Amino acid sequence: MLVHLGKVPTLVVSTAEMAHEITKNHDVAFADRPKTSAGDALFFGCQNLAFCPYGSPVDLSEMLVTISNNIVSRSALGTVYDNESGHQSSSGDLVRGAIDLVGSFSFKDSFPYLGWLDVLTGFTGKVKKASKELHGFLDQVIEEHQVSKSQDKAEDRKDIVDILLQLEKNGMLTVDFTRESMKAVLMDMFIGGTDTTATTMDWTMAELMKNPRIMKKAQEEVRRVVGNKSKVEESDLDQMTYLKCIVKETLRHHVSGMIPRQTTATTKLEGYDIPPNTRVLINAWGIQRDPGLWEKPDDFIPERFIDNPADFKGQHKEYIPFGSGRRLCPGISYALKEVEYVLANLLFLFDWKLPDGQKHEDLDMSEVFYLVIRKKVPLMVVPSVH
Repeated sequence: MLVHLGKVPTLVVSTAEMAHEITKNHDVAFADRPKTSAGDALFFGCQNLAFCPYGSPVDLSEMLVTISNNIVSRSALGTVYDNESGHQSSSGDLVRGAIDLVGSFSFKDSFPYLGWLDVLTGFTGKVKKASKELHGFLDQVIEEHQVSKSQDKAEDRKDIVDILLQLEKNGMLTVDFTRESMKAVLMDMFIGGTDTTATTMDWTMAELMKNPRIMKKAQEEVRRVVGNKSKVEESDLDQMTYLKCIVKETLRHHVSGMIPRQTTATTKLEGYDIPPNTRVLINAWGIQRDPGLWEKPDDFIPERFIDNPADFKGQHKEYIPFGSGRRLCPGISYALKEVEYVLANLLFLFDWKLPDGQKHEDLDMSEVFYLVIRKKVPLMVVPSVH
């Protein structure tokens, strides 16, 4: 029934069927709140959850990059370095820019005699600029730690820079450990712990949004394990077996990309002579979608990893998301804990919808290749507090 309260049209719904139609089938169109004079005055412009207007979709892809960068920043550098903290650029912006350049095409790398073309395309200038900014940022961080006397910190408050400086001062390193070596170690942490980790979480949430059955099952498990607690604790993760299967399936379905290898000597492989200095690209994406190795390889099926012995250590030839052999990723445990912990909290604290009535089957899952394989279109979602 439509009535007018003064100049305000008001729809009164009194049947269960119509209420269901509004709240379920047309939820987005009816999700806003009316702004009242009292609510505006009492709740700081209706900023509270009950009376706030329906919010805009959030760019979850970008938020996950920020989360990953903040976690690594606190572990490696002891604090979060962003634009608001007085630094020219955030550590996340610098690292992602560096990763994009490393994964970009260079004439000099493939055709050394055409290296001058990199100057014309602007690639050389971009590399020099990124290198100067990144090295300057890391120099600043190390100097700040030296001034603050890292060795005086309590052991449980020390970050990676503190530990490296202490090892260097005490002569506990058996190799020649220069300032450049220290910066290289920090870069490893950021490259391995920021973009690749954020991309894995991004693909996981995208697959959950595209597969409501899996999302529902994952949320039920997380909320059952956490129970009446206010947030997920690290000890809860061991009981979330289905979430672990989801992460495994994400890393099978959306491999983050592998750094090329190179031969050091002439090697015979399957009857062929492979000369030295040959670059080797292992197509993990193709291996992990090989129909001869996987049933329904193009479908996202976390259940395939229930009672499946395949792990992340590269011991199963059909599953190598972190590589295998001597160049196996050294940060597997760190990355997995971060991915599982962030995802568990997102699933526990929020319910998720796609914006503007978008159907889950229409979600764009296009890929774009850099050093890692990212979502081409950012994941825009509408969260609501559970």
